[in-house]
Amino acid sequence: MESIILKANNITKYFNQPEPFQVLRGISIGINKGEFVSIIGKSGSGKTTLLYILATLDTMYTGNLEINGISLTGKDVNHLAKFRNKHVGFVFQFHYLLQDFSCLKNVMIPARKLNKYPIVEIEEKAYQLLTMLDIKEQALKPAGKLSGGQQQRVAIARALINEPAIIMTDEPTGNLDSKNSEAIGDIFKHLTREFGQTVIAVTHNTDFARNSDRVLEMLDGNIFN
Repeated sequence: MESIILKANNITKYFNQPEPFQVLRGISIGINKGEFVSIIGKSGSGKTTLLYILATLDTMYTGNLEINGISLTGKDVNHLAKFRNKHVGFVFQFHYLLQDFSCLKNVMIPARKLNKYPIVEIEEKAYQLLTMLDIKEQALKPAGKLSGGQQQRVAIARALINEPAIIMTDEPTGNLDSKNSEAIGDIFKHLTREFGQTVIAVTHNTDFARNSDRVLEMLDGNIFN
């Protein structure tokens, strides 16, 4: 039986500069646990703005947002930061790894911040994730010494370290060639199929979107498909 892990109701957003402009027009969606959803659309359609609201990074909107049954609308920034670190994993177009840190240390950072488990357990979990993503042999190398595709795998491992309810990803293949783009798409598909991980991705990559369970297409601040 499907269970809804994220519910957004009547999400409306305005930009006020250089003049008032409605970027999201009352969007309501539900995302099921273990579902891989891609959000597509032309530049300016509102897809990245929607993702940032769903990820609790943007709080300047009207409507209601729930993740894991927890209402998040109107919560203060400190509350949302703690919630994100525990429940939401992020993978962006640029990996945002600390270049001089080893891959292992980069993966461990969110778990060390959460401070829920001893360091030795966090390190073991990080090694497990790097192994699953076929990059364990690079664990002790500085992140800056890796290729773009390898660095994105490390970023995915980092997003998974706290066992988040949802992974949010914005153009995860935007800086990759076609071979690495396909590999990253396969990784997200594997995570949902084999581990029940929920993934919400904004992408321009139609091949990547075809890997997902559902595609939401946006136009002028609305979901129309």
